Amino acid sequence: MIQVITAFWNDYGTLLIDGTVDTLIMTSISTLLAYVIGLPIGVIFCLTQAQGLHPNKPVNAITGWIVNIGRSIPFIILLVAIIPFTRLIAGTSLGIPGAVVPLVVSAAPFVGRIVEQSITEVDAGLIEAAQSFGASTWRIITRVMLPESLPSLIRGAGITFINLFGYSAMAGTVGAGGLGDIAIRYGYQRYEYDVMLVAVVLCVILVQIIQSITDSLAAHVDHKHR
Repeated sequence: MIQVITAFWNDYGTLLIDGTVDTLIMTSISTLLAYVIGLPIGVIFCLTQAQGLHPNKPVNAITGWIVNIGRSIPFIILLVAIIPFTRLIAGTSLGIPGAVVPLVVSAAPFVGRIVEQSITEVDAGLIEAAQSFGASTWRIITRVMLPESLPSLIRGAGITFINLFGYSAMAGTVGAGGLGDIAIRYGYQRYEYDVMLVAVVLCVILVQIIQSITDSLAAHVDHKHR
């Protein structure tokens, strides 16, 4: 048994390590950039609602349209459809740079919805209290809305990361690399099911680790349950 494991590791160990690193890199970068784009979208969406701080029906409708349309396109279709845009932004549609662009485009609207829902959960009394003290909109956002919704935002970041982790496997179909690419090229195309099995197990382990980390962080910053 040990000899079999050793032989397998000698043949595929470096490949699997590189695939794991590539998957974590493309998923982490995509999650970060998706929040850079999606966070302002979610805040604007929340502020311009009828019960928001600055109701604005046209802006809210446009923001909602962007969020809903972006979330409704299946990733595999989006991946292929925006290849010209991906090449324009990243200079290539292959590898990690070629995967990050469609991953961000797919995740940013999802993040916007998560942010909007997280802020909506904030106690309205806290916002009203900040308004009564004359706090500006910017201070209410940065001192009340975002800090109070931080646990939910962290959990949302975990969900986003895990979703993008799954999407990165689809990106492997167009040469993006990572564990998904390894599972497809070796497990499916070459019938090396042991490689595919190990790749799947690594994906499961990584997802469990990320979920545990985000749950712990959310619980740590959630002062409501201390």
